[in-house]
Amino acid sequence: MKWLLVSDLHYRLRQYDWIADTAPDVDIVVIAGDLLDIRSAVPLPAQAVAVSAQIGRIGRRGVVLAASGNHDLDSRDAAGEKCTLWLHRVRSPGLHVDGDSPLVDGTLFTICPWWDGPNGRRELEERLVADAGREKQQWVWVYHSPPSGSPLSWDGRREFGDDVLADWIERFRPQVVLTGHVHQAPFVDGGGWADRIGDTWVFNAGQQPGPVPSHIVIDLSAQEATWFASTERQTVRLG
Repeated sequence: MKWLLVSDLHYRLRQYDWIADTAPDVDIVVIAGDLLDIRSAVPLPAQAVAVSAQIGRIGRRGVVLAASGNHDLDSRDAAGEKCTLWLHRVRSPGLHVDGDSPLVDGTLFTICPWWDGPNGRRELEERLVADAGREKQQWVWVYHSPPSGSPLSWDGRREFGDDVLADWIERFRPQVVLTGHVHQAPFVDGGGWADRIGDTWVFNAGQQPGPVPSHIVIDLSAQEATWFASTERQTVRLG
């Protein structure tokens, strides 16, 4: 089984085109947050319409797991905390989004929303507790931010890691966490795209401009993960 990890596409529609073309070559496409771009001149609702069509197209070519990031928030929940409503509207049998926990060939994927406050944090923790009790061969999280204390959260000047995620990894010990958020991490001294925290592998593909996003292919049959950027390629063994 092969997974393709991308994140932080930020409304780069040509990169969505590349993912759609690549999707038939892998078993699962993972988009780990920031599908939209709050800094764009294009209004967020218009971005959401275009990106919804793109990921719907990708979902018709294979299984897609899409988690929200901080750029994707377009609404507020009953507790008044920011949430991503538009992403829920594109859910389909082949397209899993925030709040879904699909089981694919024995692997349980928990797709974690970007939480904005204590209510969202509590709801996500409750789902992790529930998913921890489900029968599975391995457990994978899709979570936009990398954990604190990891090279994956270093942008060359400071760390942008998630303390709560670091605590949850230590507590629940998933096999893999697929992240993004810190664009520069794979490209700077002291950063990285792959990290091992105890028994947990954590990945962050980073972000690059152009028609092809920086991305990671995780090949379970070969037991390796390979990071691809415009001028670089690196591989780690997963044994």
